[in-house]
Amino acid sequence: MMEANKIVERIGLIDLGSNTARLVIFDVLEGGYFMVADEMLEAVRLGETEIDGSLKQTRVLQAINTVKVFKKLCAVNRVDKILAVATAAVRRAKNQRTFLNEMFGSTGLKFKVVSEDEEANLIYQGVINSMEIPKGLIMEIGGASTKFVYYNRRNILHTEIFSFGAVTLTEMFAGPDVEPEEAARKITEYFRQQLETVEWLGELDPETQLIGVGGSFRNLSALARRMRKYPLDMTHNYNLPVSDLNAVYEMFKSVDPVKKSRIRGLSAVRADVFPSALAVIKCVADTLGFSKIVTSACGLREGVMFNYAVPTTLEKPITDVLGHSIMTYLTYLGCNVAHAEQVYNLTIQLFKQLRVLHKFPRMYVRVLRVAALLNEVGKTFKYYDNAKHAAYMILNSNLYGISHRDIVLAAFVTDVFNKNEFSLTDWEKFREKGIISDEDVDAVKKLAVILGLAVAFDRSNAGVIMEINCDVLGDSVIMKTEVIGDTTLEMRDANRCVMDFRRVFRKNLDII
Repeated sequence: MMEANKIVERIGLIDLGSNTARLVIFDVLEGGYFMVADEMLEAVRLGETEIDGSLKQTRVLQAINTVKVFKKLCAVNRVDKILAVATAAVRRAKNQRTFLNEMFGSTGLKFKVVSEDEEANLIYQGVINSMEIPKGLIMEIGGASTKFVYYNRRNILHTEIFSFGAVTLTEMFAGPDVEPEEAARKITEYFRQQLETVEWLGELDPETQLIGVGGSFRNLSALARRMRKYPLDMTHNYNLPVSDLNAVYEMFKSVDPVKKSRIRGLSAVRADVFPSALAVIKCVADTLGFSKIVTSACGLREGVMFNYAVPTTLEKPITDVLGHSIMTYLTYLGCNVAHAEQVYNLTIQLFKQLRVLHKFPRMYVRVLRVAALLNEVGKTFKYYDNAKHAAYMILNSNLYGISHRDIVLAAFVTDVFNKNEFSLTDWEKFREKGIISDEDVDAVKKLAVILGLAVAFDRSNAGVIMEINCDVLGDSVIMKTEVIGDTTLEMRDANRCVMDFRRVFRKNLDII
């Protein structure tokens, strides 16, 4: 049974950056969750300043007109509140006060100009509440600044903010008369010199991972995935090998400037400044010796929303990132959370009780968790073929705190459990890209049967089966259930899983 989703507030968040202005509309849900409802992006280029450091009047007018359009979209979406923040370009502008007054007079919005430390912390909040990476160096390239945040075990150790970004570096080194390779060389040389002034960058823990945040990294991830023909359209938690970064870098060195904006996967609003950002990213990877970059789809805006919707994150990050992300979907889609949690509870009991048969490592528990809690989300679209819909929704969920591999496996477990068949054609497109392996086929089939039994054991959505104990005796498994009510529906469906159990585990199953 589905419940109405519990939207308590609709928030419009305007992020006025040095290169772009973006509006993201969020639905805030009961329980401290939020989902994106709409968004809009415009290039404003506030980072292109006058010689004296003042914002150009043409850019000021463009920013004001863009915010007016954003307000119109907020009105259409019946937004309850607008949060407006401005970053490096406005923060450093000599005519900041004049700009803010003019913006307020024209739009009625008061922009909060975040300090460097606040900006770095918000970016960190967006990452730490959406990724499970114990030790990370977060890097974000804006239009007029480049930020680094080094953390270990959910504690910020160091931050560094350089007062130049993709727009300003392009202005400094990549004029219309400068060859692309020469511009890249100058940017790399300049940036390497800046890195050498930061002592702690030479003392990073060997297990530290480089995490890329912001539009330049999102574009890099999209281009790299397209070149690799990666089967998932998923930026968040994508592991981008530095070899792919080098391939994109080499491609851009030889591309005609006019053609850059036509490259699929590259945002048109970043086409002219993206080569500068690429040179910086490559410089960091080469100088600090990283072999891969983990790209994050969450940054400052998500940091603002985590702090707003989940106020406890102001003091302490979310402990269970994956669990919070799953609960966001269940709440937003109006699913029966108690039933989903009972299915997951029974699934884990079965996984532990049958470990002597399947011998799977604990890493598969995350796969089962996603499959168990989200296996019925397809019914929110349509009951018929809900297996297909659930698998698709999981596969495109962009869940936080979990690898792409585990998301793919969870989708297959859900699909196989519902359809009792395995699509090798669908499997192959993920296997050939190294996301999953041949050994995972057996795991998916067995986990699907475990999930099938768990779902059957709560067929009435009443939680009548409390505990499961399994005895493995020769060629048979005796499955004993402890119950607190009528289990007619549960036993009917569970006994329909007996044949599947025998097929994958090579054991007879008796349920009592």
